[in-house]
Order: sequence, then C-alpha cells, then structure tokens
Amino acid sequence: MTKAYVGGVIASPPRRRWRVSPAFAWVAVAPFILWTAGRLTGVDQRPVIVEFITLTPYVAAASLGAVLIALASRNRAAVAVSAVTSTLLAAMVLPRALPSAPTATGPTLKILTSNMFFGSADPATIVDLVRRLKPDILSTQELTPAAVEALDAAGLEESLPYTFNQAAFGAYGSGIWSRYPLTPMPDFALHGSRNMPRARVAVPGGPPVEIVDVHTISPVGQDVYEWRADMASLPAPSSDVIRILAGDFNASLDHSPLRDVLARGYADAGDATGTGLHPTWPADWRIPPVITIDHVLYDERASAVTTSVHTVPGTDHRALFAELRL
Repeated sequence: MTKAYVGGVIASPPRRRWRVSPAFAWVAVAPFILWTAGRLTGVDQRPVIVEFITLTPYVAAASLGAVLIALASRNRAAVAVSAVTSTLLAAMVLPRALPSAPTATGPTLKILTSNMFFGSADPATIVDLVRRLKPDILSTQELTPAAVEALDAAGLEESLPYTFNQAAFGAYGSGIWSRYPLTPMPDFALHGSRNMPRARVAVPGGPPVEIVDVHTISPVGQDVYEWRADMASLPAPSSDVIRILAGDFNASLDHSPLRDVLARGYADAGDATGTGLHPTWPADWRIPPVITIDHVLYDERASAVTTSVHTVPGTDHRALFAELRL
C-alpha cells in the first residue's frame, strides 16, 4: 500500500506597517513650528496671541504627537524638524518642574498673595491660611473697602497687625498686611492703572526688604498695550534693598514681558522650587485651573525654599504661598 504525503508551506499574510504621507506629517508639524517661533520671537505681545501663548506647556506635551507622526512618515526632514521643535518647547517648559537648591543663608520671609475677585473671596479662608501657613506678608489684589472690613472682622490683624492698603472698588484696589512694621514707599503705578502699593518691611535681623503688590491690567484685546506698559513699569532690583514682587501679573513665564522683568535680576519662586507649572487661574470653573499667572518674584540675591497653591472660595485665583530665604 502506497502512502500519500501532503506538503506545503503555511504563509502568513504580510504585516502592514502604519505609515502616513510626508505631506500629512508636515501638516502635523507645522503648527508647532509656528508656535515655537512665536514663543522665541516675542510676538506674544500682540492681541489674541498674548492670551493663547499661556498654553505653551500643553503645546509642548502635544508636540510629542507630531514627532510620532513624523516618524511614521519616515520622512527624515519632518522627523528632524519635529524633534528639534519638541526639544525647544521642552527646554522652555520643563525647568519649571525642576527645583534648584536655595543658596541664601539669611532669615526667612513667608509671603501669601491672593486675588480677591472684586472683594468676593472668602475672608475666613484667607485668615485660616494666614493662621496655618504663618506668612509674614499678605499681598492682596482686587481689594475693596468691604473686603478690608471683612478681613478685619475675621481676625486678620491679630496675625498681621501692620497694613498699607489702597482699597478701591472693582478690580483697582490692592493691599498689604504684615507681621512686621511697614513704611509706605512712593507709587510707581501708571496713571489709570490698578493700585500697586509698595512698602519697606522691617524684617528682624535681616537686610532691608521692599514688598511690591503687583496687579497689572488684563491683556485682553487692546488692553494688551496697557498691560505691556504695566509690566515695563515694575521696579527693577535695587542694590540697597531686597525687592520682592508678589501678586497677579496676568502673565505666565511664557510671556516675553514677564521674562523681561526676570532678566533685570529677579527669580520666580515657583520656577525655582519646581512648582512653576502649578496653575492658579481660573479657579472658579468646573474644570481645574489651567494657567499660572500669579507669581512671587524676588531679588536673585535671595532664594526660594518652598511654594504652594491654595483654593479660596469666592475667587477665580488660587492663593500662592512662598517661603523665601534672604
């Protein structure tokens, strides 16, 4: 009996590799090229652009998707350009999440800053933060006369007995409370701008300190030009005092006017402590805050030890706390 043998080769179908066209890759990469160029060249000082540039940290994360699309296209030029673009964006953003070691060895100064949203921020929460965090300075913006009375009634002066307030209706008022004696200094705010009081602080055993309560005009529409003027008016560091700027800058570290202020000799407390990406606004939406526009800037001769953000009911800003070493 003859045996029959059945032979053959079992072949699997060829595997399809995902690939996109070079044209589609360039379409995906192009927006990130334009964004990076705009961020580097300072076009963020124009209306509309100034508002969107605050989203740079999110754009930096999204740029990784463009790199993957470029890789799938196997177009070497698209891969190279997308990689360079993504690297540049990362270089702009990632340092804010990397803390640096403090170098100053003098006494500490703790600062809490809070935008009170037309005076409607909950005074009891602010006073509770003061009691828990024990700041030496409270810097407030959008401080109304009624808000001053509410903070006093909640017991703020028990912890911070010295005040220099320029309260006003609407968004124009600001005020400083201090654990240590204050000496008011001449105004520097531009005519028609918001109140931005500044004062010398007598810190025991420390160098002369000056606190500036910052609240610039919001850069919406044509107000962007007044905002730029406000940013340019902020006092530069001085050799005879440790100057600290604390408040609502209406600017993120992606805005060139704020970077210009830093270039004069300031450092950003959030950036220095690795919390520079912690958003502070808007805090009254159903979604979490998305951008960081509240800052504590300090003379580079000082150091930042720690920072944190805190929710305050009734306001659209998170409060920002910073501990500095002078």
